[in-house]
Amino acid sequence: MIKVMLVDDSLMTLTILKKLLAQAPDIAVVGTASNGREALKLLPALQPDVICTDLKMPVMDGLDFTKAVMAEFPRPILVISAAVQSKDTSNIFSLIQAGAIDVIAKFPTEKTDESLLNARELISKIRVLSGVHVISRKSVMASSAVQMPIQPDSALPQIIGIGASTGGPNALSTILTALPANFPLPIVCIQHISEGFSLGMVNWLNQRCKLTVQFAQTGLIPKPGQVYFAPDNKQLEMNALNEFVCSDLPSYDGHRPSISVTFQSLALRFGKRAMGILLTGMGRDGVDGLQSIKQVGGMTIAQDEASCIIFGMPKIAIDEQAAQLVLPLDSIANTLLKMVGQPSS
Repeated sequence: MIKVMLVDDSLMTLTILKKLLAQAPDIAVVGTASNGREALKLLPALQPDVICTDLKMPVMDGLDFTKAVMAEFPRPILVISAAVQSKDTSNIFSLIQAGAIDVIAKFPTEKTDESLLNARELISKIRVLSGVHVISRKSVMASSAVQMPIQPDSALPQIIGIGASTGGPNALSTILTALPANFPLPIVCIQHISEGFSLGMVNWLNQRCKLTVQFAQTGLIPKPGQVYFAPDNKQLEMNALNEFVCSDLPSYDGHRPSISVTFQSLALRFGKRAMGILLTGMGRDGVDGLQSIKQVGGMTIAQDEASCIIFGMPKIAIDEQAAQLVLPLDSIANTLLKMVGQPSS
């Protein structure tokens, strides 16, 4: 049984969430609180496996609550926010930076197809987060990573693809904030995230990075020193002119955008000059795409187990020999800098 604690100042929200979670026989709501301070007092006795919290609350808001939980009672936190409705999602990622793992939108009060879909997504996220037993662990040193030397005469990449799911925003931030503004390659990112939150994530990363972070747009040619994210609910590919194409192609491995779709397109258009990096996340999206890049002679990297929030996608990539390098998260940026002949961060 997965024990869940709900923290929200809205009694209606707490009632709706309890009803939604009652649909899952393996989930039990063991307690509720109307603000962070009240929740902190209840935590030692309740010992929930997963905490669901809002951001804006009186007395102690979600950000201060998340910081306190990470310091005193570390455990998985899911942010449930109405920010999508207000189109103000940037502040949500302050909670992600503080240690929360994932985010989902609050639900419509009426019983609609959308609310039922959100209920399934909520239950799925809680089940995934319940398997995260250690929130933050120091990465193993790069010397213990499984590595292949970068040969001086090998083809240097022209473009880098990075894919991530659960735990991805912080992992992406770790890599991207370590790269200088004059990094000589474009970077294309696919992050699985609840619809409506990608804009806030892109804005949050753009504020933290020296690189420019933006959404890819159909017809745009990726430029060095720029980071491009797939828009919500679009597949992201490259055409024969090396322009982005954002389309309504079907889901792949259950995802749109799909990491594999983008990686396979990079392999097709750039061949051995494509590079793929697969980070933390549940499932196998990205594995087929990483394999495609490897098969055309491009370089492939998977994040190691010790630094992953969820060692799902990288593990399958490693098991299926799609990853040439297995690196701690903290080593990936320096590997990229070394590859292009720039000083380590």
